[in-house]
Amino acid sequence: MYCSKISILMATINYLYRSTRKEAPLNLRLLYSHKGKDYVLGGRTKLIISKDYWQNDHFKGRINDIDRANYQKEIKEDLTNLETHLLDAFYKIDDPTTVDKNWLKNQIDKFYNPQKEIEAPTELIKFFDFYSDLKKNELSFTRLQRLEVIQNKLKRYEDHTGETLYIADINDRFKKDFTEYSDNEQYARNTLKSDFSVIKTVCRYAGQWNIQVSPQLENLKATADNIKAPYLSFKEIEAVRNLDLPIDGHLDNARDWLVISCYTGQRISDFMRFTSDMIVQDGDDFYLEFKQQKTGKLTTIPFLKEARKVLDKRNGNFPRPISHQRYNDYIKTVCKKAGLTQKIKGMQLVCIADDPKNASRNDYRKQIGLCKKYTLVSSHIGRRSFATNYYGKVPTPVLISITGHSTEKMFLKYIHKSETDTAKDALKYFK
Repeated sequence: MYCSKISILMATINYLYRSTRKEAPLNLRLLYSHKGKDYVLGGRTKLIISKDYWQNDHFKGRINDIDRANYQKEIKEDLTNLETHLLDAFYKIDDPTTVDKNWLKNQIDKFYNPQKEIEAPTELIKFFDFYSDLKKNELSFTRLQRLEVIQNKLKRYEDHTGETLYIADINDRFKKDFTEYSDNEQYARNTLKSDFSVIKTVCRYAGQWNIQVSPQLENLKATADNIKAPYLSFKEIEAVRNLDLPIDGHLDNARDWLVISCYTGQRISDFMRFTSDMIVQDGDDFYLEFKQQKTGKLTTIPFLKEARKVLDKRNGNFPRPISHQRYNDYIKTVCKKAGLTQKIKGMQLVCIADDPKNASRNDYRKQIGLCKKYTLVSSHIGRRSFATNYYGKVPTPVLISITGHSTEKMFLKYIHKSETDTAKDALKYFK
């Protein structure tokens, strides 16, 4: 066994040729002392050399053959660079006792396969792509779509101004100019508020890449229009349930999903996947066990008798799954037939194109107005109805555990409860 040794302070790297073969990867040892105790860790380099070279050339001070001399110089430089890398990493460790074979193997791998330095773009639109690519495994499909929508809007804004937006430019002047642009393009203030929130999140992340961020970034806010999203009261849900519809037709199918959603409080991405296999019975109690698609969280919720009635008429089965778009269209018709035609304040999608027949997806805006209630019905109404109808009747933490909201603040915002409303609700308990 032959070895070369270089010592730096307490730590030493030994290189060894331990194979019986003519050519093999060179082994190494990391030796160090800590608090009077000696440690030895073994590893393997990715440098393949011959046994003949190691025995006859590596330790010679002078080699006359120029090719062999150059080869020795190359090998020694590689080994010195590896030593430097390993010892530098070793001395950055706070507690040397945490160093083990896995640590050594990882450091050797890092030397031979160094991570490329990622250069983050400073242009805002390019950074959106950078952010989406790095976060694609963490963000939902809906969130990634939202990022793309805002990125495209920023591209149109750049075309409008004729200037390139940099992350450092997201300041009070941008806030003023982009707000005026959004108003001229007839975007709702709720949309602007959401846009600012996403842009701010992306820019904050850019700051983590040491990109210059304006100190005025936190001022990027907009006041949203206080429009309450509609929900169905228990009375309206019963009106929907009691509709006389062709049995097992498309409206009957959608109606049953709507009733189920109103009594389970789940997103359409979850309730449309419900199957009878997810039902768990414990005595007289019934539950649904499933994994939430958005959060990936394994969830168990009560399966209330009002929702189970739907399965009773379907021989224990859930309705047929349908697409989100068809569901949205069908439940509007269902709610219209149920008499939900009263006019309420809401936001509807309106085409602003001069020629609606040739309108693109960018020619539609959400606008506030008086609308018949059924026109505002969408897949979210079941979840919102559940949260609103049971608020004050069921402890809020219990409701949050069912709906899956991250905080009570988000839950109360979802059902449009202000701090004053919450205080009034609390007073009822004391009375």
